[in-house]
Amino acid sequence: MPYGEKFGEALSYAAQVHRDQRRKGTQVPYVTHLLAVAAIVGENGGTEEEVVAALLHDAPEDQGGEDRLQDIRDRFGDEVAGIVAGNTDTFEDPKPPWRERKERYVARIAHEPESVRLVSAADKLHNARSILADLRSVGDELWQRFNGEKRARSGTIGR
Repeated sequence: MPYGEKFGEALSYAAQVHRDQRRKGTQVPYVTHLLAVAAIVGENGGTEEEVVAALLHDAPEDQGGEDRLQDIRDRFGDEVAGIVAGNTDTFEDPKPPWRERKERYVARIAHEPESVRLVSAADKLHNARSILADLRSVGDELWQRFNGEKRARSGTIGR
């Protein structure tokens, strides 16, 4: 089944909201990450609402907090906003320390609805693919882009 107007509106909205943002340590437009996450969700049986939420999943965290989430709710509905909220690790500005945020997120995500977990898994998969590609390209210099330490990013959270 083809996606409807909501998808097109979300695509335009995401591109506008993240227009000045780049992937960490690169010149790659951030919207490429959102498109990749949406594609993974869609290719794995996601509904239009889940694909739309994938396009918008980082907007509140990176571009406006709870006001941005309310705008998403007003434009795209409660279901999309709920998925986006479930994928947001903080609405605080400034953000709490990286490790603290991520540990809280990991503890919470297992109890979230399936739609939230689908978008989260797609997000983490794309991030892992990007990190691996960049590691192969630039080597250990890659880790300087991130707030967490190399060991924390390689799977020791929660151990």
